[in-house]
Amino acid sequence: MSLSVPTVSRTPQHIRQVNYRSFEREDGLWDIEGELLDTKATDQPRPSGKGIRKAGEPIHHMLIRVTVNKELVVQSIEAVMNAHPIQGCPGALEAMQRMVGCSMARGWRKSIESNLAGITGCTHMRELLNNMATAAFQSVVSAFSVASDQPPAYLGRCTGWNFNGPAVAEHYPQFVGWDLATGKRTPQP
Repeated sequence: MSLSVPTVSRTPQHIRQVNYRSFEREDGLWDIEGELLDTKATDQPRPSGKGIRKAGEPIHHMLIRVTVNKELVVQSIEAVMNAHPIQGCPGALEAMQRMVGCSMARGWRKSIESNLAGITGCTHMRELLNNMATAAFQSVVSAFSVASDQPPAYLGRCTGWNFNGPAVAEHYPQFVGWDLATGKRTPQP
C-alpha cells in the first residue's frame, strides 16, 4: 500500500532521513543507534547570504549510540555531529552524558526534557533520542518480562494492543478487559 498520487505538480524541498539500528553485544548489553540526516532537494542560498548550499549537502548529520542493559537503563551514550548548520551546535554534545542512568522503559521523554531542554541540548538530538526507546523495545525482549499476573507494558498503549481487541484476545487472553487505571481485569459482558 502506498500514498495516493498527488493531483498537483510538486517540487521536492527538504529530505529528512532517520534510521535506527540495534545490536546485542556479547557482554549482555545492547547498543541502540540512531542517525538523522537533513538535506535539501535543490540548491538553496545559505541563511547567512554567503554562498549556496548544494542539493544533497548535509545540513544536519547526527548520530547517537545509547548502550543499555536488559532493563533499558542507559549505561553509556556517544553522540556526534558530522554536519550542523551553525557554529555553536556541537556545544550540545557534552550535555548528552546527563542521559546516563536514565531509563528508556519509564519516563524516557521526561528525562530527555529535564536533562536536555532548551539551550542545554539540541532539538534534533532530542528528536532522535525520543524514538530510540521504540527501537530498544523492538530489540530487548527481556525488558518486557513482568510478573505473570501483570500485562506487558505495551498492552493498552495503542489501537492494535487494545485490551478489548483481537490481538490481546489471541496472544494474552488473560488480560482481556484489563483496566490500566485500576490494574485489574474488568468483567466482560
